[in-house]
Amino acid sequence: MLINKPSDIKPSEITPRELFYGRRRFLQLAAGASALALLPPGLAAGQKLPEVRKSDYVLADKTTPYEDITRYNNFYEFGTDKESPAKLAGSLKTRPWTVAVEGEVRKPKTYDIDELLKLAPLEERVYRLRCVEAWSMVVPWAGFPLAELIKRVEPTGNAKFVEFTTLLDPAQMPGQRSAVLDWPYVEGLRMDEAAHPLTLLAVGLYGEVLPNQNGAPIRLVVPWKYGFKSAKSIVRIRFVEKQPVSTWMKAGAREYGFYANVNPEVDHPRWSQAKERRIGEFFKRPTLPFNGYGDQVAQLYAGMDLRKFF
Repeated sequence: MLINKPSDIKPSEITPRELFYGRRRFLQLAAGASALALLPPGLAAGQKLPEVRKSDYVLADKTTPYEDITRYNNFYEFGTDKESPAKLAGSLKTRPWTVAVEGEVRKPKTYDIDELLKLAPLEERVYRLRCVEAWSMVVPWAGFPLAELIKRVEPTGNAKFVEFTTLLDPAQMPGQRSAVLDWPYVEGLRMDEAAHPLTLLAVGLYGEVLPNQNGAPIRLVVPWKYGFKSAKSIVRIRFVEKQPVSTWMKAGAREYGFYANVNPEVDHPRWSQAKERRIGEFFKRPTLPFNGYGDQVAQLYAGMDLRKFF
């Protein structure tokens, strides 16, 4: 189920990077992918994002290779196995694309994706990604803090939570033809979590336009929580007073809590969370509380029983 290869062999040593990407794009097109023709010039999948600046959010951890990040995905809208998203996500049209921001805000607005790309300076942030299935990656995302969007729409005092909704379109997302989940995919954060400096709206990775299978054209990244909290292909952001019922809570509230903070002391009912396997490595490593971001976020949960609010 996991991808393992000798760590001292890089794909760039076998096939030149430009040829690798050219071959990958050709295979996607041959399978029916049309995303390249639907993005504006200069913003095609696999191409560089303009003016992505470096940030202070870096890790000593080795980043996971691009080909693993883009081939080993959980994105049930395109199938429940790890390989299907990369094979089938070419059907997703990421232009035109809008994100409606609504609910308890003074300035609701529907943003075009290209407007969002210019909302704030794009920066690269290297974050750990920990899946609830006990595997992990290290991803160099490109994006901007969700807080930049929040301050522009001016939430009211009634806004206690933020709800994120993924595109619902079974024609483009064949996995939605299955009843494996209650579509569309919905996730949520508490307001202080959403406004935290670590919370990112990502539009790329490795300095390039975000591939469809990784949540194009825009997705959420909350690095101290399990990966299922980071909604992909977002079309609506709604500020609400009551805690949203997320898709995985509907599917199994006993297994997938609203908070979903990475916690090695709280096991999933069907497996331990004490250790994880980093993609590309053979041996497991200890799971870090809050995925290693405890110094930044632990205060958000002061006084809470994290076994109850899991």
